[in-house]
Amino acid sequence: MPGLRFVTRGVTPTEAAAVSAVLHGLVREESDSLLLAPARGQSAWQRSQRAIRSPVTPGTGRWRGFPG
Repeated sequence: MPGLRFVTRGVTPTEAAAVSAVLHGLVREESDSLLLAPARGQSAWQRSQRAIRSPVTPGTGRWRGFPG
């Protein structure tokens, strides 16, 4: 992995290759998941904040108050 620098002393070439392979795999997996992610719509939080029903609007042929 270019630009990878080990600060720990005594890292063997085998250990460096193993760490590099794991990091490379993680970066690739994350990149692939971003490409496959569905387009963002409303979040679950936004959907839960919607009104339960449409607003009640008074008027002719619509909702009216009790005659009481």
